[in-house]
Amino acid sequence: MARQGPTEEDRDEALRRLLSGLVAGDDVFELAASVADLHPKYNTFPGEVFMDLAADALQIADATRNDPIPYEGLREIYLPECEFRGRDNRRIQHAILTSAAVRGGLEPDLLDEVTWWRADDYWRYALFAAVALIRAGAERQGATIAQMVEQLADHTGVTLA
Repeated sequence: MARQGPTEEDRDEALRRLLSGLVAGDDVFELAASVADLHPKYNTFPGEVFMDLAADALQIADATRNDPIPYEGLREIYLPECEFRGRDNRRIQHAILTSAAVRGGLEPDLLDEVTWWRADDYWRYALFAAVALIRAGAERQGATIAQMVEQLADHTGVTLA
């Protein structure tokens, strides 16, 4: 019997692993490794989940048009463990900006965009974007990562490990 697409339980598990890892102090590479087995080949999951989580982080941080989180320096400050070059710059930019679009009420066409990537790694960039925006949101609130994660867990209805 063929496996169906990702379920609500898969969504919750992806969120639980990412958020619990953030509280534990894992870097983005450890976080990605912890959810890699949830990613079905040639599928954007759990990228959509992480894109929505990043949009939730923007909401919780109360980022608005009049009081935004600056894009300039976001990657360097909040993803210091990463170095983006070439196409990676475009991919992380896309993941960050689609999260902002979702926060603003626009539904991006992920499949159309990521098919041009010729890679099966959108989910990884969406995870990086979520981590950057969660870290930025926590700092904006004067909160710890654990406090921000607690708010996100409540917002998404996920129980942490």
